[in-house]
Amino acid sequence: MDQSSKRKRWAAVAVAAAIVSALAVLFLFNPEANRFFPPCPLHWLTGLHCSGCGTLRALHHLLHGRLAAALALNSLTVVSIPIVALLLLNPAWSYRRWVPWTAMAVLIGYGILRNLPLWPFMLLAPH
Repeated sequence: MDQSSKRKRWAAVAVAAAIVSALAVLFLFNPEANRFFPPCPLHWLTGLHCSGCGTLRALHHLLHGRLAAALALNSLTVVSIPIVALLLLNPAWSYRRWVPWTAMAVLIGYGILRNLPLWPFMLLAPH
């Protein structure tokens, strides 16, 4: 095994260990009850919800098997987990020209829609 493939393997192990560690912290500590999780800067400054608002709390609920609670906090996160998993399994898909543009459009659109004070868009805001 050459040096380059050893580095790639260790990098993959390090990334996997970081993800498992982060998920363990999210499983053990509820972001709603522990202040060491950072607040969303956009929400803190403006009161608006970004596309990621509620993600930590949603992941915490998902790790505890509470799908409905996770969907109420950030449905985009819950829906995107299988899509991200597919992209990790086949990274070549992420190099298609439309993928980053679609992801950006979805993130921006979701961020706008969840701040509209109209039903059903109000349901997208974390509660």
